[in-house]
Amino acid sequence: MATDRRRVLQGAIALAAVPASAAQAPRKRALMKVGTQHVPTSGPKAAEGLKLMSALGVNHICGSEPSMTPGPEWSVESLSKVRERVESYGIRLDMLPLPLSSVPLASSPYKAVLLGKSPERDREIDSLCEMIRNAGRAGIPALKYNFTVLGWIRSESTPGRAGAMYSTLQLAKAKEEGPIPEIGVMDADRKWETITYFLKRVIPVAAEYKVKMALHPFDGPIPPPHRWRGVVEVLGSVEGLKRFVTIQESPYHGLNFCQGTVSEMLREPGKEILDVIRYFGSRKKIFNVHFRNIRGGLGNFQETYIDEGDVDMLKALRVYKEVGYDGMLMPDHVPSLDVDRDGSRQFSYTLGYIKALIRAVDAEG
Repeated sequence: MATDRRRVLQGAIALAAVPASAAQAPRKRALMKVGTQHVPTSGPKAAEGLKLMSALGVNHICGSEPSMTPGPEWSVESLSKVRERVESYGIRLDMLPLPLSSVPLASSPYKAVLLGKSPERDREIDSLCEMIRNAGRAGIPALKYNFTVLGWIRSESTPGRAGAMYSTLQLAKAKEEGPIPEIGVMDADRKWETITYFLKRVIPVAAEYKVKMALHPFDGPIPPPHRWRGVVEVLGSVEGLKRFVTIQESPYHGLNFCQGTVSEMLREPGKEILDVIRYFGSRKKIFNVHFRNIRGGLGNFQETYIDEGDVDMLKALRVYKEVGYDGMLMPDHVPSLDVDRDGSRQFSYTLGYIKALIRAVDAEG
């Protein structure tokens, strides 16, 4: 009995010696969620896709683009109906695309914005601002967009696992033609002017209506100071993105952080990407994540399956947890495979992989 009492007393003394803060500190949780952007949220296939996502436990989504131009699809009533339709499946509509996409300039309805042509760009920005206002009024918390005149750059696809074809950039083999007549030469100063002018107009509107504006970096980064077809795409480097997020100091101005694209900017992404995530994540500038992997690096890479690239995706996810990132992690750019021509099975695999990683990281101390 004396021995038992002694053990109890020793245990009590040891417990008392533990600082109260340490004894009561809750385990840090992983706040990020699996999400997707490859399911229509309007049209005849919306119900089928939303039902599947709900069954798979994908409860957050970036919806499909309502329309490339202003019109009834961008009205508060129409956007509210889209949000309510998504919510009826137990899914939250976290984001929509603005019609500033990754298409080349020739296909963009907002050429004056991208080229910096006044006064036409003012009218185009007014249209985009009204879309932002209506998204906020309809309860949609974020919009993603691109700011490229080139689209995205790739060379020929290359074979990968089981004969799948991987989107590839081997810069030495990519076909570069001369400057695009409609653009001419766009040096860094001209490019930054178009970006700054746009941000000065739209970010105050986004802040007023509480809509986060998430920029996708330029995909197919070209090693500086090289121009591609006469254009310096300044949002194709980490330094460019660092400058970008400081142009407007606002919690509504940040990145649609495509981890694959940012990895493409690095010479050794497996070693460097973690600090890049940490830099933007600790500053709360990551609003959405395209969680994809690559093999290779700047000027020479393949877009691989999520489980076989150079980046340790588990380590990357630990950094998102570390910085308190609470948005979506979504698949992007799966390989091309003859037995899965629309990519739906490969996207489902990737969604499951991301869910498992989140569960694993959440369980860690």
